[in-house]
Amino acid sequence: MTLKLWLKKFKLNYSKDIFDIVQFGSSVMEDSRSNDADIAVIFQKIPLNEQLNQAQEIKKQLQKISELPIHIKSFDMYSFFDISNFAKDNIFFYGISLISKDFFSKKIGLTPKIQISYSLKDLKKKDKIRFNYTLNGKKGKYGLLKKYGGGLICPGLIGISPLYEDIFVNSIKKFVSDFKVNKTFSI
Repeated sequence: MTLKLWLKKFKLNYSKDIFDIVQFGSSVMEDSRSNDADIAVIFQKIPLNEQLNQAQEIKKQLQKISELPIHIKSFDMYSFFDISNFAKDNIFFYGISLISKDFFSKKIGLTPKIQISYSLKDLKKKDKIRFNYTLNGKKGKYGLLKKYGGGLICPGLIGISPLYEDIFVNSIKKFVSDFKVNKTFSI
């Protein structure tokens, strides 16, 4: 279940010690099946016990508007970027700020993008046409690119939002096995 907390109208009460509050993990991915909503609370440098207390206050507020249980993690800026933080990549690439309502990485000037490269050379002509209809639509119906705001960068390469990665990968898998998914940032 996708849980788009960043789209809900609510007011979070939080202190100036908080750098950002970020939803990440499977609950932000379109068409995903999630058992909980992962939330990262990223603090300026404050004592750990104060981080934990403030994070629990945020959790209580979010639990009131969430259909899924809230799983909260707190970080200060130093622990967030530490090499041992395995959640950092997911938070940084897929995370959506509940404060700015946009990708967390944009806070430092980077926009995440997924690029999928594929080859249709081994497909029959009718399958190439079906693949084109899947991406671009047919008879007034939207294809994946228009429906999810993606774009054809060049033949064999599409660019999409990270939130729709699973939808595109699962659709492309139906036609070709020869494709690659690359995570990139644009400035």
